[in-house]
Amino acid sequence: MSSQQTAPEVLHEVRSGLESKIKNLDNPVRHPFLFISEIIQWQFEWLFLVFQWFADKLFSPTPPGPSTRLGRPKVAIIGAGITGVTSAAHCIGHGFDVVIFEAGDENSLGGIWSRVNNTSSLQIHSLMYRFHPSVKWQHGYPDRQQIISQVRQLWERYGLDTRTKFNTKVEKVYKDERGRWIINNPANGRFEGVIAAVGTCGDPKMPRIDGMDKFKNPIYHSSHLTGVDAKGKSMIIIGGGASAVEALEYASEEGASKIYILARSEKWIIPRNWIIDVLFALNIWGQETVLSVIPETLLKKFFYRDLEDLAPTDKGIFMDTPMVNSDVMDKIRSGRAEWIRCDIEGFTENSVVVNKRERGVPKGGPGQQVNIEGDMVVMATGYKRPSLSFLPDDCFTEPYGPPNWYLQTFPPQHPSISAINCTYLSAIGTVGNWHIGIYTRILLMFLVDPLTRPSTFWMERWIDMTKLLKATAPTGAFDFFTYLELVWWFVFCVTINPFRWKWVTFVFFGLGYALPKHVVSAEDHIRNGMGFVEADEGRDVGKSF
Repeated sequence: MSSQQTAPEVLHEVRSGLESKIKNLDNPVRHPFLFISEIIQWQFEWLFLVFQWFADKLFSPTPPGPSTRLGRPKVAIIGAGITGVTSAAHCIGHGFDVVIFEAGDENSLGGIWSRVNNTSSLQIHSLMYRFHPSVKWQHGYPDRQQIISQVRQLWERYGLDTRTKFNTKVEKVYKDERGRWIINNPANGRFEGVIAAVGTCGDPKMPRIDGMDKFKNPIYHSSHLTGVDAKGKSMIIIGGGASAVEALEYASEEGASKIYILARSEKWIIPRNWIIDVLFALNIWGQETVLSVIPETLLKKFFYRDLEDLAPTDKGIFMDTPMVNSDVMDKIRSGRAEWIRCDIEGFTENSVVVNKRERGVPKGGPGQQVNIEGDMVVMATGYKRPSLSFLPDDCFTEPYGPPNWYLQTFPPQHPSISAINCTYLSAIGTVGNWHIGIYTRILLMFLVDPLTRPSTFWMERWIDMTKLLKATAPTGAFDFFTYLELVWWFVFCVTINPFRWKWVTFVFFGLGYALPKHVVSAEDHIRNGMGFVEADEGRDVGKSF
């Protein structure tokens, strides 16, 4: 679906897609719950495709023309992944100039999605991955190529191809004498705002394990499987998180004869079902409560069923990011895959030596030594976390270092910096949704309107309040959150300060920028007449609440 399609064309495309889905419905007698769920899902997807068309028309900022002169404040965006490109598109669409700094070359456009396997696809429904209103998904679970295609279309549509500096690693962000931000050196320009969008997944992690050099068969990282021949071979996957699921999907698609998943601990697995995923994200408390036992019990009874042994015993579902996948259980039940709870002890020439543990036995506890033989080993050990050390040192002052920042992204000392999708640890929700635009527009509001810009004192008080509200959480206050809790943060941020009320439709929907802009211009005129000049203070100084 392109942004140029007419409504009749959209409806025809939707109708064709739904006809194919009806043919693949589960047997209503054997699987009544799955059948009902699928009926609801394809009806929803019909509406979702139509919604996407209207969302683009209503909420996408208008791309500037070739001769349009963009104004200040000017924003530096560090990273050309989904978050960086999306936030840049919002800034450009609302008339603010940007420069994107990307450490890699143009092939790095799209961030982590530019580096994963071709078989990788979105685990959550694309309803929860609408990183920009103009995004048009053809399917509920788009693959890597579709995601990269949407990012590139967005990048080109808003003229970001002329505003991106590739092969430019950011090592230092500091201020000039007028309080404007400099990226590395003055030759890169001066900026009023900074968006750090380096994400949470950097270079692949490849830990060294005793005996790896003795292993005669190939060893790969889970992100480097494209082109690997796994047909008829046994694959050993070391790791039990999202990277392991990615490797499992690849092995299954390529026709591996046997797949072993060696996991030190269990992670919660929830169905690849948008209704269930949304319900989990609606826990406004953003933490484990006495009521958490209800969804956990339902998961064990109706989803895990005979594989309840794989459910975690040492943590609740609202303590760590769950894996979203329904196929894992089916592959284990079929015997094609085997999940082994164990500690990795080393390698031999043709096997991995593990300490196999029973359920409930902690890492490093007693177990049985077992040799797992395989034709190849995949290290599903994740990625190194990109550093934010290029930001000013006072951003990391305890106890207000990341992730303990205002709205989790604004360092209390610098309201003109927002580290979007860089500081979170665990969550139920998504990193690629509407919140990128909301965070970006909150930053723009702070840059344009000094009466909305919070002081360090009040940002720290919000952090303290959130810690108090989540004092009973088994994790840190900002170590885990849900999407509804994030929405609550946004609502509180806007409503607590009357000077922000005029920005409500702009912050939440990207609409109505002209009105608050005119109000701010009138306020500036009054302040200037009283001797308060914004340039003397800089846009990084907050005096509001």
